[in-house]
Amino acid sequence: MADIMTADYPRLARTVAALTQGERDVIALMATVVCEVHHADDRFDWTGFYRVTEPGLLRIGPYQGGHGCLSIPFSRGVCGACATTGQPQIVADVDAFPGHIACASSTRSELVLPVRDRKGHLIAVFDIDSDLPGAFGETDARELAAILDAVFGAGQRR
Repeated sequence: MADIMTADYPRLARTVAALTQGERDVIALMATVVCEVHHADDRFDWTGFYRVTEPGLLRIGPYQGGHGCLSIPFSRGVCGACATTGQPQIVADVDAFPGHIACASSTRSELVLPVRDRKGHLIAVFDIDSDLPGAFGETDARELAAILDAVFGAGQRR
C-alpha cells in the first residue's frame, strides 16, 4: 500500500474552506466537497452525498465515481444506518454488514458520515466507498466530519 495516496487532511480542509467561502447554495457546496475529497485519496472509489429529501428517505446528490443508488430508505444499508442513528458508520467489510446495499459489486469497505446544518438538522449523509477492505478508520471519520461541519454545520461561515 506504499504507492497509495492518502488524504492530507489539513491541506484538504484548507482547500475546501477556500473554495466554499461565501457560497450558500447547498448543492454547489456538496459538489465542491465531493470533488475535492474524491480526488484527495486513492482509497476513495465512490464519494457522494445522499440528501434527505423527505422523512425516512435519502436521494442521491452530487457524487464522483460510478453510478450510485438513486434512493435509499433510512431502513436500509450503511447510509440508512447513519441517517437513522446520526452516527458515523465505519464498515471494514461490507459483506459482513447486515442489509448492505451493493450499488457497486467491487466495494469492500465504506465510511458514511451524517451531515447536519447549522441548526443540527440532518440534511444528508456523506458516503465513501473503497474497493479495498478495511480502508477507513477513526482518523478518516474525524477529519472528514470536521470538514463537513465547517462547510454545512456549526462551523459554517455566515
